Amino acid sequence: MNIESLISKAAKEAVKALYDLDASDKMVQPQKTRSEFEGNLTLVVFPFVRAAKKSPEQTAQEIGEYLQEHCAAVEKFNVVKGFLNLSIGDGAWLELLKAIDADEQYGKKAASEQSPLVMIEYSSPNTNKPLHLGHVRNNLLGWSLAKIMEANGNHVVKTNIVNDHGIHICKSMLAWQKWGNGETPESSGKKGDHLIGDYYVAFDKHYREEVKELVAQGMDEEKAKQEAPLIKEAHEMLVKWEQGDSEVRALWEQMNSWVYAGFDETYRRMGVEFDKIYYESQTYLKGKAKVEEGLAKGLFERHADGSVWADLTKEGLDQKLLLRSDGTSVYMTQDIGTAEMRFQDYPIDKMIYVVGNEQNYHFQVLSILLDRLGFKWGKELVHFSYGMVELPNGKMKSREGTVVDADDLMELMIDDAYQTSMELGKFDDMTEEERREIARIVGMGALKYFILKVDARKNMLFNPEESIDFNGNTGPFIQYTYARIRSILRKAQGETGPMNLANTTGLISPKEVELIQKMSEFGAAVEQAGKDYSPSGIANYCYELTKVFNQFYHDYSILNESDEQKRKIRLVIARNVAKIIKSGMSLLGIEVPERM
Repeated sequence: MNIESLISKAAKEAVKALYDLDASDKMVQPQKTRSEFEGNLTLVVFPFVRAAKKSPEQTAQEIGEYLQEHCAAVEKFNVVKGFLNLSIGDGAWLELLKAIDADEQYGKKAASEQSPLVMIEYSSPNTNKPLHLGHVRNNLLGWSLAKIMEANGNHVVKTNIVNDHGIHICKSMLAWQKWGNGETPESSGKKGDHLIGDYYVAFDKHYREEVKELVAQGMDEEKAKQEAPLIKEAHEMLVKWEQGDSEVRALWEQMNSWVYAGFDETYRRMGVEFDKIYYESQTYLKGKAKVEEGLAKGLFERHADGSVWADLTKEGLDQKLLLRSDGTSVYMTQDIGTAEMRFQDYPIDKMIYVVGNEQNYHFQVLSILLDRLGFKWGKELVHFSYGMVELPNGKMKSREGTVVDADDLMELMIDDAYQTSMELGKFDDMTEEERREIARIVGMGALKYFILKVDARKNMLFNPEESIDFNGNTGPFIQYTYARIRSILRKAQGETGPMNLANTTGLISPKEVELIQKMSEFGAAVEQAGKDYSPSGIANYCYELTKVFNQFYHDYSILNESDEQKRKIRLVIARNVAKIIKSGMSLLGIEVPERM
């Protein structure tokens, strides 16, 4: 039991004994005492004043006296109006430190057989181009959210839905047929996803030229976009694909295999993976069947032109198209089909979709439709909606000139980490192999932390230069503190033996108490991040813990402390700060180096 829970329990007993009041957990929840007042934890006594029939000050005084007498952790107290400030004794803090030290998985909950199964969908790429900066934020959020949900005792399935069919891939396929001359990833030396992306760009370039030429001949621009020979050919290819044409299907499978190999390399470098990947080419027919089933049950309606719609006016929305008049599906239909397949594969209790905020309306509708169709988690599905991420103008240009490829960004971050570390002299005594590995860890840590520390709902500007800073609220600052602690512990050479707690008076300073108190908040931070679906909560906790440790380290020596017992305590504190930093950063998908 942590100290907050201990005080809360004792406060419940106090108000019951003093005023015969059965207090709720919320009424007796202690807060961290504000820095300008003496004490560690504060109880607000206003909720008990009516039962006490006394002033707030008198009520606080009575509860304080009761706690000091009946709760061994409370050493002394002071009253400021209706606020009871409690000073916790050194012995209680050191017992808490022992408990933290004994628990390797401190702050995390293990799943049981009865734990809910949470499925999290993230990434969702198209197979006509490489992953880009927007995908980076999506993947990092999805992976971190999965780790946070696991740390809160849930079973988690990480899943991806790949948009692998449609007009977009036909454009790349057609361009490759026309101008590829049999080029492959092997013959070109390009990653497969970049190769296919280049042909998508080539299609667009030639298509725009055709439209421009038709407009110059006097055709209306909108008509020209429909009548351009290239787009007509792409649509013909799509029809052939849907009819199962063997030649088109073979080319589609070949080019998609190149893309998947490229994606896999990017995912590995990013440090994310999936338990199950679904493909829209396999789910859209399921979706159409599910819509037809709903139509037969009277859940949807068919219009005169043969199209199928869902009437959502009772829910305050409009009508939503589910099948076009020619029987082809829309994205909503595909999502319904994917949900059907997932529900058959897993006993899902909660479904979380990590998708940008431009899709807010889509998921509002999907939730209603899945609920109508009988999916038990439909109404409760979570759209983890996040904002756009951009780079400062001119910082980076991708091969298309319009988006930033994930591979290019990661390469830049690792190179910047290498150069910065060299300039700061952090690599002086390392082999080149060690330098490259630490540059990878620091560069990727800088990228991930900078993106994840921001509230996901907000749009953000990612500045590579700001992110690789060994001071301030950055990944490298936290990583460097971890490496510094590991260096201290190596120099201590196993000095962290058992602490003698027989006489605890004067063994720890207020800075050490502050540090133990901050460590004790890790479990609550993990729990809150799970409730709020908020990786930024974990990032901010790791930064705050790191700051408190550095303030302590600035004021107190660890290895040069002459008092053996104090030195042992400080080494145990340092060891557990490192343990919690490593654990917290792992929830963000960030590695921490043993040396820097």
